[in-house]
Amino acid sequence: MEDIIKLAAEVGQVLQQKNLLLATAESCTGGGVAQAITEIAGCSEWYDCGFITYSNDSKTELLDVSAVLIAQHGAVSEEIAAAMAQGALAHSDAHVAIATTGIAGPTGAVPGKPVGTICFGWAQGKRVLTERKVFSGDRHAVREQTVAHCLQGLLRFLKTPA
Repeated sequence: MEDIIKLAAEVGQVLQQKNLLLATAESCTGGGVAQAITEIAGCSEWYDCGFITYSNDSKTELLDVSAVLIAQHGAVSEEIAAAMAQGALAHSDAHVAIATTGIAGPTGAVPGKPVGTICFGWAQGKRVLTERKVFSGDRHAVREQTVAHCLQGLLRFLKTPA
């Protein structure tokens, strides 16, 4: 957890340097990304809000993720991660958003999406980056790896020219 807090602090420094606000949209991490971020004193200067949208209905109602898109690709997909991040931007004052959706386990695997499958979305304006990873370990380990990867991905995203 200490490494995750260090990552969150680094994210905060970069966001402050760029004068950007962050929003989070989380499913499988259940607020774990937001928890890491809010461990950092003064994060209100660069963190706007978080959405925990665990059910498909909440993704649709709170983030405007299309039910048709969910039906086409499944909730655990890069398409949904992108839509979640874009929805977090649309429903906040943030300039940048991150999203996680996945199967933390121990159940929930479907063909082509084993336990540990996580999809990420990072968005800023019209620019969106997604990624799919498969992590190993128990539910706690998968969620912890997801939070860390999400923050690492945000750092890469912020440092890459638009």
